[in-house]
Amino acid sequence: MLFNASKSGQDFAELGRGGPRQAGFSPYADNGGSVVAIAGENFAVIASDTRLSSGFAILSREQTKLHRLPGNTILGSTGCWCDILTLRRVADYRVKKYEFDHRTEISTPAFAQMLSTLLYYKRFFPYYVSNIVAGIDTDGVGCVFSYDPVGHCERELYRAGGSASALLQPFLDNQIGGKNIENAPVVPVTKEKAIAVIKDAFISASERDIYTGDGIVINVVTKDGVHEDAFSLRRD
Repeated sequence: MLFNASKSGQDFAELGRGGPRQAGFSPYADNGGSVVAIAGENFAVIASDTRLSSGFAILSREQTKLHRLPGNTILGSTGCWCDILTLRRVADYRVKKYEFDHRTEISTPAFAQMLSTLLYYKRFFPYYVSNIVAGIDTDGVGCVFSYDPVGHCERELYRAGGSASALLQPFLDNQIGGKNIENAPVVPVTKEKAIAVIKDAFISASERDIYTGDGIVINVVTKDGVHEDAFSLRRD
């Protein structure tokens, strides 16, 4: 069989007519999920849904996004699940080292600062994770801390994160922050209202976001400890 140089050249020319092509690889994946946290005078409530997904596939219907730490501190994380597990493992190690060095249990504000440092350390290849920390500060007041992927930290009264954050945050702004309400009375939020608002927010979000659903796990943090509750959402 003879080699036809002209035909081979035509084949290569036809192959390149579509223009340059580039093969790409992304080390990140978004496994969905949402987290909401609200701080009160002497409590903090943080909740997450239990759906773990990848694209249009549901990997688990019973996977909470909350991670309990010493000192009545709760870490809520959504995003890339492998990065979440890695961040939890590193955070657990750093907490144990802190307690060994200082001979005391780490407080929520101290852990919040530690997490900010951990995220900033990875700023050139950041964890693909949305984090919210909730707990009680050293004065017994509820606190919520939110983060961007590279460690910027802000203390707030309420915050939503994850795949349904664009739906959850405006609802919290209205119901907790009193925004877009004329002559809204400024009253401290109660524990019962915070839990009710979180349930309503997740019910609404699960109707509109396919990556949020199945159920929610609610952790109520007080000076006496952490109380956990569960609430079912739609499972389709």
